Amino acid sequence: MTTTASSGAPDDRTSLPPVPFDPELSAALDVLTGQLGDTLALDDIPGVRRASLAQRPSDETLRRDGAFEVEERTVPGPPGEPDISLLVCRPAGVPSPLPALYCVHGGGMVIGDNRTGIDSALDWAAELGAVVVSVEYRLAPEHPHPAPVEDVYTGLVRTVELAGELGIDPARIVITGGSAGGGLAAATALLARDRGGPALLGQLLMCPMLDDRNDTPSSLQMAGLGMWDRTANHKGWTALLGGARGGPDVSPYAAPARAEDLSGLPPAFIDVGSAETFRDEDVAYAARLWQAGGRAELHVWPGGFHGFDVMAPQSAIARDARAAQLNWLRRLLAS
Repeated sequence: MTTTASSGAPDDRTSLPPVPFDPELSAALDVLTGQLGDTLALDDIPGVRRASLAQRPSDETLRRDGAFEVEERTVPGPPGEPDISLLVCRPAGVPSPLPALYCVHGGGMVIGDNRTGIDSALDWAAELGAVVVSVEYRLAPEHPHPAPVEDVYTGLVRTVELAGELGIDPARIVITGGSAGGGLAAATALLARDRGGPALLGQLLMCPMLDDRNDTPSSLQMAGLGMWDRTANHKGWTALLGGARGGPDVSPYAAPARAEDLSGLPPAFIDVGSAETFRDEDVAYAARLWQAGGRAELHVWPGGFHGFDVMAPQSAIARDARAAQLNWLRRLLAS
């Protein structure tokens, strides 16, 4: 990939040396890239979607031997737009109202559904006695911005409206997502603030996809490496924003890093690997939350590639990351 600065001159930041992967993760990455092959390049989005459907967990799997009651709720979508599906997993036999984890799946804005990556949320819910609500949202490029974030926001509003039926305490809802889901979760928190929508208790953002400009030092130095590099990121943002990607008129509800005001947002947990594309935009977002007088907890996991905690869950660093996420949720819900 040839990179140029805005002036058109070659960008010497491409000479930055890459951050080494954690040794245990590096071995796992070799296996993963061998298994996933070209799917990481997003050259065949329909094919990647078909492959992901084969890994979709069934209701029986989600029930975890009776630990959860599982249902799909169809609720009205944004005005004039299609209905939305909410996957609801509620701890069986636990008195309500319960806190809720409102989950937004990842997939680069172009793949995945409301069962993608839900295992992590179910693990937390089992520990915390929480309801999991996972929203289905329309995907790019068929449905560019603002369709995905409007679906996620509307699903949150409907969740609050149905809180009594679902056994949820509407004052104890935490929005959470990883990668593209983390970006959409952050954008939904901005929308909820600006529209006077549901008051979120917190936002748990795991390696969130926040900045369409795709030009941070970490995106440049990790180009061609790891699980979601600069080229894949370019494709994801272009699918969502088309020709507007990287330009001056991108909405903060598409790319939260574009927001000028980060005050008045719910407490945030942000984590990211040091050896991945999103490192610098995520660190910057946490710093800007602090500068705006907000509350944020930031973890930068040394040598972590994108999504390492999900893709290499048995590694020591992934176990530490998962523990930090759960501990933050536990403290937040106890506050």
